[in-house]
Formats: sequence, structure tokens, C-alpha cells
Amino acid sequence: MIGPGCATMHAVQDRPPTGVHLRPLYRTAPSSAPSPRMGGDRAVQEEPDVLIGVPRESRPGETRVAATPATVRQLTALGYDVLVEAGAGAAASFPDDAYRAAGARVGTHVQAWTADVVLHVAKPTAEEVGLLRDGAVLISTLAPALDPDLLATLAARPITALAMDAVPRISRAQSLDVLSSMANIAGYRAVIEAAHAFGRSFTGQVTAAGKVPPATVLVVGAGVAGLAAIGAASSLGAVVRATDVRPEVAEQIASLGGEYVGVPADEGQGGGTGYATVTSADYDRRAAAMYAEQARDVDIVITTALIPGRPAPRLITEEMVAAMRPGSVVVDMAAAQGGNVAGSVPDEVVVTPNGVTIIGYTDLPARLPGQASQLFGTNLVNLVKLLTPGKGGQLVLDLDDVVQRSMTVVRDGELLWPPPPVQVSAAPQATPAPRPPAPAPAHPTHPDRSPARTAAVVGVAAALLFLAAAFSPNQLIGNLTVFALAVVVGFYVIGNVHHALHTPLMSVTNAISGIIVVGALLQIGHTGALVTVLAAVAVLVASINVFGGFAVTRRMLGMFTRS
Repeated sequence: MIGPGCATMHAVQDRPPTGVHLRPLYRTAPSSAPSPRMGGDRAVQEEPDVLIGVPRESRPGETRVAATPATVRQLTALGYDVLVEAGAGAAASFPDDAYRAAGARVGTHVQAWTADVVLHVAKPTAEEVGLLRDGAVLISTLAPALDPDLLATLAARPITALAMDAVPRISRAQSLDVLSSMANIAGYRAVIEAAHAFGRSFTGQVTAAGKVPPATVLVVGAGVAGLAAIGAASSLGAVVRATDVRPEVAEQIASLGGEYVGVPADEGQGGGTGYATVTSADYDRRAAAMYAEQARDVDIVITTALIPGRPAPRLITEEMVAAMRPGSVVVDMAAAQGGNVAGSVPDEVVVTPNGVTIIGYTDLPARLPGQASQLFGTNLVNLVKLLTPGKGGQLVLDLDDVVQRSMTVVRDGELLWPPPPVQVSAAPQATPAPRPPAPAPAHPTHPDRSPARTAAVVGVAAALLFLAAAFSPNQLIGNLTVFALAVVVGFYVIGNVHHALHTPLMSVTNAISGIIVVGALLQIGHTGALVTVLAAVAVLVASINVFGGFAVTRRMLGMFTRS
């Protein structure tokens, strides 16, 4: 199917098949040879723009696309040309005209796969790898730890392949982590699928026809997918329980409305990689007893436990499923890697003899294609930004960067998998032993801090104050008295206002204004007309400052008030 825009596609076909010379694709030692871009005695020769191809996904049930019109604009802003296969975004509700409006060209399947850089969602097939031109860069999910055959196919070609599902779990790489992006959507969608298969509502109700109890949901694993499932089930009104091998996630579970069901974890659980690791046999026995107890009590079980590079651990056995009540639902989000639940089948819904529905969908993110494509495309854009340090549409692969090195599985036909281990959690620093407090000296050593010295200073100050009061005019004594009273009264009047009603800076200025107001009020009508006028002006100005400060604070607090 060609569709509209044939003239545009013919222009793409006129492009030289060899494409852009991307050497050096990765950083090497600088060369003293003159660059065509540098000019010199030769004319400056500008390299053509790098072409990014976005082919249509061919895997059955895959509805996502690697670039949306919004991400195409970001890629073109980096200096790249973008070609999207006709109909690539149709399943995600992104028509070809939207890509053209965003600055992309629409081409054929072969043109998208023969681009300089190919952005893809699912693992490519052997036929698709064969379409890649020599020197091309493939960026896709590759499951390198689970698909050695695909790695061999990629390494047999002079290409470079980056695995989006091999992003290390470090803070700097969070914007590239498609596993987290897709797990967030998958966890939400798992609850929706469970609610669809469940025979009752999630929320409890009290009606004229009787009381309806809320559904009870158990989420196994509190990673990104698990937390998304907890939040979705809790928002639907279910009673949510969750468990994880890491006890420290109990606060995260509680913040989303869930109840943590714990199993005492082994020391060092987690391995410092950001992912779950293999547990001990003793832990597995204690966890199995907990799962068996929970299975008899809950209505819905959602499992999310995965270990990178290994088959999914079997957590829910056939006996546990048989003990569940008829009508219960189990969603096995790990079905693609062997499953956490006995009896789950990838991409199928199984109903057991006792009426328990086991859902083994492996395409949960693809069931929300528009949102999933946007998040996946944003992760790809962030990676392309990382690979484009010059912002000039030229791809540079820096294998000294731990993020890029971890994602690179093949470079120019050289197999680089597995990458060196990345330590993402530092060992806790030893806390130094507290020093014993120094013994207090039996006698003060500083002469200026002796009690006798302090008493002498206070006595001298009191005598000077007494002499000043004795020989000063009555007007000065009255003014000093008014000032002292104004300080005390004004400070306590403003200080008793709740701290949430004014900022610390406003509280100080309001206290000063309060002193002025009290002092000025005491001066009105007691002396001449000039003093009365000045006192009235002082009261007006200080009052404006006080009330204006409270008005500004109220507007600031109103910004955080829900309408």
C-alpha cells in the first residue's frame, strides 16, 4: 500500500543507496588529516543529513511505533532527516499526514530499513536485519540476554546495534529506560484486563439491594509495573496488598494506598543492580507459604517478578491456583519469560477447572498504543540527543560512556555483549565512632566569661542607664518608654499569627511594622499637631505594609489550593 504522497516517495528513491558516511561512528583518537568540513586548500564539502528510518512493526499484535509526530519534530530539530514507512503509525492513531506535517517523509518498507539509522520497537526479524545497509545503526529492543540467535544474526552484518532494553539502572539513564516506561503502562493495563475479566466491581458499595464488598488484589513485585498496578487498583476502590523481596518499598506501597505483605528478606537482596536477583531457598520456602495463604483470601493476583537475563521465577503454583475462589483472576505479566504462575500461556487466557482465569498477555503496553508509542519515542529521542553531542545531525557513539557501552551489543559487526558490569549502588560508608565528650573544666579559663565579670558589666550598664534617666528631660524618658512598650506589644501581636500565613521575611517586616503602629498610636493626640500628623502617617503606611503582606501571602497559598 503506497497511499498518498507518491511524489515525496519518488524523491526519496532518488537518494543514493549508499547513504551517509557515518565514520567515525564512535569516538577514536583525533586524526591530523584535514577534514572535508574544515576546508583549507580544498572547498568545504558538507555531508548530507543523516536519515533516520522508522519502519512499520511486523510482529503480530505490535501496535506501537518508534516515532510519533511529536518526536519527529524533536529529531528534525537535531538536524536529522526522518522517513516513516507508510502506515507505520496507523495502529496508534498517527496518520501519515500527521508525520508529513511534522517534517517527516513517508516512504516504503525497504526505504525505512535501508536508512542510516533505524528506530524500531520490537525485536527485528532475520529478514529485516538483512535489509539493513552496511554501516547502519539499529536502535531497538533486542533482549540480548535471552536471544543469542538474534545476536549472532546482528554480529554477522557490518552494522551497529543498540538495545533499548539494556539501559543500566542509574539515575543519568532514567530518561532512556524503555523498560520502566513500558512497565508503567503495562501495570496499569494489567489492572484494566483483570477488571474486565472479573465478575464484580472493584469498589465496595452499599445499595438498597445490599452491600457489595470491595475486591481484594495482591500485587507481587513492587517495581515500576507493580507500583503502577497498585495505584490503578487502589484508585478503582480495591483493597490492595503487595509484596516484594525489598522491605524498603513498604513506604512506596503505602503511599499508593496498598498494604505491604512482607517476607523477611535475605541480607544484600537486590545485588546493587537496581533489579531483583535470585533469592535463597530458605526465602523461597517462606515466601511460598505466604503466597499460599494470600491466594486463598484474595480475588485478583497480579505478578510482575522478573530477573534480567533469567527465566521468570515460578511463584504461584498449581496448588495455589486451585485454592483460589471460583471467579478469581490472575494476571501473569511475566508470561513472556516463562511466567510467574503455573498454567499461564503467553498471549492467551486460560480458565482452570475451578473457574480461575489466568491472563498471560505479553502485549500489555501495545494495548495502549498511542501513549506507549509517545513514551517509547521520547526515550529514543533522549538517546539520540545523547548520541548527538554537536546537535548537528551527526551520530557519535562514545564507548567510554557507561550508558552507551551498556546498550551497544554490536559495533560494526563486532559482538560487544555482555557489557562490563555497572555498579549502581555504592557501599555504605562506615560511620566513625563518636568521640567521648571532653571533660568540662573545673573553673572557667576565659576571664571575659567569668560570672563576676558579667555581673560587673551589668552593674555598670544599669548605673549608666539610671544616670541617663536622672539627668534627661521628661520627653526623652516618655519616648523611650513608648518605644520599649511598642517593641514588646508589636512583636507579640505579629508573632502570635500562625507561621503558615506569612513567610519568614514577611514575619520580620510585619513585626517591625507592628512596632511602628503601636508606637505611633501612643503618640497621637499627646503632643503637638506635627507629631500627631506624622504618627497618623506612620500608622497608615505601616498598616498598608502589614495588610499587604498578608494579602500577598494569601494569594501565594491560593496557588496550592485545589479548585
